[in-house]
Amino acid sequence: MPRTASTPSNSLSSFQRPALVAAAVLGAFALTALPAAATSTPAQIATSKTNGGAYLKALQAADGSYAGSGLSNEWAFSAFAAAGTAAVDVTPGGDASKNARTVYRNLLSTSGWPSSSPVVTDYERGTLNAYAAGIDPARVSASRNLISDIYGYWQTAETGYFGPSANFNGTVFAALALNGAKTQSGQVRIPQSLRDAVVTRVRANQHNDGGWNYSKAEGNATQLAAASDIDMTGAAMAALCVSGVPNTDADIVQAKTFLKGKLVAGSGAFNAMFGVNTDSNGWAVSGLNACGINPQTGDFLTSMGKTPVDFLIAQQINPGGGFKYLPSDTQPSAYASIDAVRAVVGGGFTAAPPVPATSGAPQWVSQGTFTSGTATKLALTVDDGAGGLKVCSVSLTPTGTTTTLGAVLDAAIGAATPSGCVTGVTPSSGTGTITAVNGKANSGANTFKVSVDGSSFGSAVRGQVINVGDTIALRWGA
Repeated sequence: MPRTASTPSNSLSSFQRPALVAAAVLGAFALTALPAAATSTPAQIATSKTNGGAYLKALQAADGSYAGSGLSNEWAFSAFAAAGTAAVDVTPGGDASKNARTVYRNLLSTSGWPSSSPVVTDYERGTLNAYAAGIDPARVSASRNLISDIYGYWQTAETGYFGPSANFNGTVFAALALNGAKTQSGQVRIPQSLRDAVVTRVRANQHNDGGWNYSKAEGNATQLAAASDIDMTGAAMAALCVSGVPNTDADIVQAKTFLKGKLVAGSGAFNAMFGVNTDSNGWAVSGLNACGINPQTGDFLTSMGKTPVDFLIAQQINPGGGFKYLPSDTQPSAYASIDAVRAVVGGGFTAAPPVPATSGAPQWVSQGTFTSGTATKLALTVDDGAGGLKVCSVSLTPTGTTTTLGAVLDAAIGAATPSGCVTGVTPSSGTGTITAVNGKANSGANTFKVSVDGSSFGSAVRGQVINVGDTIALRWGA
């Protein structure tokens, strides 16, 4: 994945291309009448997938790992899933005990992961790739809940942003992770009010040219007028679409127009901010894929019969199967290869895990219950029904294999990040109906209701059973 030098190297916020010494290439040629058919055939895409997958398997370390210090290769899990390969089936030398999924889950479960000074994009990266690997990101272990980890970076003073708003891509990838990493049954686990708040911020950061960049532009006329980035436009488009925005929406159409204007007619490359490269094309194509927009027809088939997928396949070095970062390179790049494989096979920024080929291996692995006495976290939102949305990660130490809604809300009063998510609950004990939260009381048909992991909202009672990894949403209303 592309990355910048301004953030920790193992962070998803470090997305940006490696520095280029060459000047940016000439702008894209104007498009005229478009041929009707795509140029990369299903057979060519299938061959590219097979060879690219073989290269990605070769990136696995002898201990079974993909993630490690520095710029790790764990994004391979999202590419594998999109290509139909289960991470549990990826093993070094056939040693199933070191399969990629188990090794990654063990890493995510350690108290030292991701670092001593984590940022929100660390957890977003982990969420997207755990999901693709078949690890429920909310139930990695008794103590690790990646969804709750992301909630902890909610910006109370800037509703809708995750992490410092200046680093806008933290909010984009929060949308991708929280919406894209669904429950094991395929349900979006976060409430609509949270989805809407993040969508509002993504829209507010769209530049005048129809695209987006890595830094915040909202409220800054100079930044809104600045040139957009191909990579981030792909990611932001995907963030809107996985949040439920249709691809006919005006902001998606504007983003399509921006990308179309950056096409190089002779190759199908996008003329990116730092020049033509595989990563930028991969991100743009993944954005189109996530929005259900075919990158090989219509606006993305050039006057010379080339598409963005054609460009990607042209960067593949065979028989090895890896992809070059720059057209002038002679050796493959791990990051370029991951981005390219995901895009060529039709993937967005994560994908549901395939059913494993390994006999007896489940599609999903997850922590089944709380471990009594082991500290953990739960993701909580509180919607007052009047536009006030609070989001937090609640720390608690369960005393059994399950807990209760009342116990979670009580814990949130003194152990939530950010603080102030819950300031009071009535009643303060027992198992009965919750009649007030944060000073707002039930009134007639307008009462506090609860949803767990995206379920329908129902009556909120203190005694409701809460299980490990549950994503909890409280909402006041009819």
